[in-house]
Order: sequence, then structure tokens, then C-alpha cells
Amino acid sequence: MHAAWLRFLKSAYRQEPIASFVVTVGAVDAAIGGVEQSASLFGFGITVVSLALALRWWQLQRSRPTETEKVPEHYLPASSSRQPLPMLMSHKKHPPH
Repeated sequence: MHAAWLRFLKSAYRQEPIASFVVTVGAVDAAIGGVEQSASLFGFGITVVSLALALRWWQLQRSRPTETEKVPEHYLPASSSRQPLPMLMSHKKHPPH
């Protein structure tokens, strides 16, 4: 479990270093506020984590294309795949002119 958690954290930091840093700072603030029974620091940490996660979710939603799927453009007609290919070399030898 510990190795899987480390792998997840490393991949998260590689993909989004700024968002991961802000979430970590907020989580540390919340942990310190919870241990020292400081409601303001705990609330600040939870707020920072929530805002960072909400901002990241909003960015992911904006980056996804909302258009309908485009029809792929084909360069050859659809019937060309059903026809046999022409011979590259003929078996008859023609003398040069």
C-alpha cells in the first residue's frame, strides 16, 4: 500500500506540480491546525485544499472538447479497398523502343 501511494503522489506531482504543491500546503496547514486545535488554521487549510481541487477540476472540464465528434476525412474513396491492386510488373517483357 505504501509503494502504491508513493507512486500515485509522484505521478500527481509530475503531471501538475503547482496544483499538487498548493494541495500539500493546504493539507499541512489543516493537519497542524487539527493537531494544535487551531480552528482558523484548520479552516484555512481545508479551504485552500478545496479551492485547489475545485480549480483543477474546473481546468479539466474546460480543456475537454465539447464539440461533437468530427467525421474522419478519408483521402481515398471507400470502394478502393475492395478492388484488387494492379500488378507492379508485368510478366511480359517488352523490348525497348
